[in-house]
Amino acid sequence: MGNVVKVRIEIDQTLAEPEIVIRTPAEDAEIRQLLQQLNVPDVPTPPVLTCYKGDTAYYLDLNEILFFETEERQVNAHTADDIFETRHRLYELENLLPGSFMRVSKSAILNVANVFALTHSLSSNVVAFQQSHKQVYVSRRYYPVLKRRLEELEQL
Repeated sequence: MGNVVKVRIEIDQTLAEPEIVIRTPAEDAEIRQLLQQLNVPDVPTPPVLTCYKGDTAYYLDLNEILFFETEERQVNAHTADDIFETRHRLYELENLLPGSFMRVSKSAILNVANVFALTHSLSSNVVAFQQSHKQVYVSRRYYPVLKRRLEELEQL
């Protein structure tokens, strides 16, 4: 490897099996070569959620989901161009989804990573998404939490 690599071995008798942790600023060719030498499978694919349209099951990359919304007792997953049904309830999704998702109203959970704009007015709070005409309403209760999360993302 061309870069200087620090190696540290820690003995932890509470472990049932050895564990290797690679800390790196970015995955590059050298890291991939090291993973091959260690016989580590490729980096896992992004998590997916099974959603439906009629009788067809679709396996949606969570990064592509803009938001989930309840409509007439059915929870729908919205992507930039489409809507899919999910068999989960919102409270179940809250427990299943990664930290980039958050509840923003009684009937919606959104993917904070896909937020493009947040409009705040006396009558409503609306989120717009990148490369999509879709919008979702944020209740007054959740608005301050969402605004704080978006400001934290801005720090990155």
